[in-house]
Amino acid sequence: MWRTSIDVEGLHHAGAPIPQACVVGSVLVSSGINGMDPADGTIPDDPETQVALVFDNIRRIVAKAGGTLGDIAKCTFFVRDRSLRSAIDRHWVEFFPDPASRPARHTLVQELTVQALQAEIIANIERPAK
Repeated sequence: MWRTSIDVEGLHHAGAPIPQACVVGSVLVSSGINGMDPADGTIPDDPETQVALVFDNIRRIVAKAGGTLGDIAKCTFFVRDRSLRSAIDRHWVEFFPDPASRPARHTLVQELTVQALQAEIIANIERPAK
């Protein structure tokens, strides 16, 4: 097995030595993915904007690892407030329009600090043989 850290320009964990995700074999597991704006490294105050950025950051992380949204097997969302589920659902259906081909999903209420929500993903990304 091999392991590769996945870092995405504009996303970070406040200086902590933590990658955005890690790939071992063909399995990608993310760290916490928040609604950070990659243009300036801030997390907007508006929860709806954070939801949109979380989904965009998920896409960017998977792409950096060489995958697509179709490779995602599970998403877990941690929210401060359950009312964010409707915003998550709107983006969920845009990202995964085929109801017969959506990842597993779990949404948990969690005490978060700055962000209104955070996500973690698991994906299976087949890499071409070297």
